[in-house]
Amino acid sequence: MRPGQLLRWSPRILGVLVCLFLSLFSLDAFEGGKTFIQALPDFALHISPMLVLLAVVGVAWRWEWVGGLVFTGLAAAYAVFARDRMNWILAISGPLLLVGLLFTWSWLQHRKPAHLHERHDR
Repeated sequence: MRPGQLLRWSPRILGVLVCLFLSLFSLDAFEGGKTFIQALPDFALHISPMLVLLAVVGVAWRWEWVGGLVFTGLAAAYAVFARDRMNWILAISGPLLLVGLLFTWSWLQHRKPAHLHERHDR
């Protein structure tokens, strides 16, 4: 895989993986002795933010700046929210920030004029 392809695909793939990782936390809705049917509304409530985030990945597939803005913003917001829990910040904000930075980097690379992407072997 060429570096340009890796740069283009890494934020998209990692964005989907971050959504899958964060959706694992929704499974706690099934704890506490509830039946599957009783736990389903709680699960839907917990999984809905990840579905929205997955939609952001879909939008960022075309407009990378959106992914950079949303993922980086969510990383910062969660870091403020969980400011007393460094392990939570690293586990949640860290991956969000990485994906946001990769989307931003990819967007900035695509905005450069084509002649700046060419290799000059002199």
